[in-house]
Amino acid sequence: MMSLTTSGNHSRKNAYFTFALLFLLYMFDYIDRLVIVSLFPFLKAEWGLSDTQCGLLVSAVYWSILLFSFPVSVLVDRWSRKKTIGLMSILWSMATLACVFTKSFKQLFLARTAIGVGEAGYAPGGTALISALFPENQRAKMLGIWNAAIPFGSALGIALGGIIAERYGWRHAFGIVALPGLVFAVLFFWVKDYRTVDLVRDDGSTANAQPVKMSRKDIVREFVQRKSLLFNNLAFAANVFVTTSLLSWMPTYFHRVEGLSMGKAGTKSGLIMFMAIIGAPLGGYIADRWRRRRPSARMLLPAITSILAGVLLFVAMTFLEGRLQYSMLLLVGVTIIMFVPSAVSVTQDVVHPGLRAISLSINIVIQHTLGSPLGPLFVGAVSDVYGLNTAVQWLPAFTLLAGVLFWMGSFYYEKDLKAVAKIEVKIEES
Repeated sequence: MMSLTTSGNHSRKNAYFTFALLFLLYMFDYIDRLVIVSLFPFLKAEWGLSDTQCGLLVSAVYWSILLFSFPVSVLVDRWSRKKTIGLMSILWSMATLACVFTKSFKQLFLARTAIGVGEAGYAPGGTALISALFPENQRAKMLGIWNAAIPFGSALGIALGGIIAERYGWRHAFGIVALPGLVFAVLFFWVKDYRTVDLVRDDGSTANAQPVKMSRKDIVREFVQRKSLLFNNLAFAANVFVTTSLLSWMPTYFHRVEGLSMGKAGTKSGLIMFMAIIGAPLGGYIADRWRRRRPSARMLLPAITSILAGVLLFVAMTFLEGRLQYSMLLLVGVTIIMFVPSAVSVTQDVVHPGLRAISLSINIVIQHTLGSPLGPLFVGAVSDVYGLNTAVQWLPAFTLLAGVLFWMGSFYYEKDLKAVAKIEVKIEES
């Protein structure tokens, strides 16, 4: 297999500065995305929305990401990481600000759709950039730390939404959280990007064969022939079905079941999601350590943690209540996110380095087709008929499914890894 090596001439200082901005932008990505879930009761009171309509306001973001993630990821891989990320960050922040001025469900739905358009290219671009900035044997760990921004931002968004809405009104919640993202988006135009990687492959004719340009068929093969990638992406979608449902509906669950104000319910729910700030780095650290002895650890660990999270969630929502239930849900908050750094790493591990953003975008398309948009809508629809408690009790089945899919994919991971061209990338000097 062809191996092209270039020197990593970027400084550690530059790498961590870029990483810090990526973390902050990812945090505000999720603050802007999920601030709305604590606003459901206020929207229902003002506009008379149903639970299904509230679920649609969450799903709108994911449907936009589904539609735009792939084309934007092509820009990321073939044009510029920093310019794409900067422009997309400005767009989603401005769309969040636009929510302040909406006067109806239709207008708010359109503004939420625009947020998704802006967020579509962020995860692929950030993942590709981190994969280039740090060594491969640290990939899951660094992606784990970066993905801790998801629960951190989610928790802040849920908590701030309820607190701000109770004091100043729901419109102010959108306005306040939109502004910081604009600042970090502008700063990102000053980071150093890596040089776009040529799409070349070994023609396999001789031992010293020169690299040749990849055809469209070669590019397609990078994805459809990687069985570990297919199982990984399907498992990711099953888990995201659950995490998005919990992010969207736990504040309302505590509001209805325990009679808490939305401010307190949002804070209580946010703490559950905030526990994932432990789970994401921990999952990445364990996976990288285990991978020294077991190459398929980046698929086996997600299998174990997905099943464990499903069992804990089932016990919490079916048999427990009060403090015991909440203690169990805090453990769910840790375990349910541990799959992410390993699963994201797999999307980078088993494909050509010049296709990393596109690889994650395919993962995003799958998870936002089968997972995130359907989860909140499923819970809302079941809740309208059978009640929210019953709806949430169905969720553990999907994490168990994810565990099985990760386990099946682990049998193909090492073979797929060996088939990848080993190409390092260069960080631009200016």
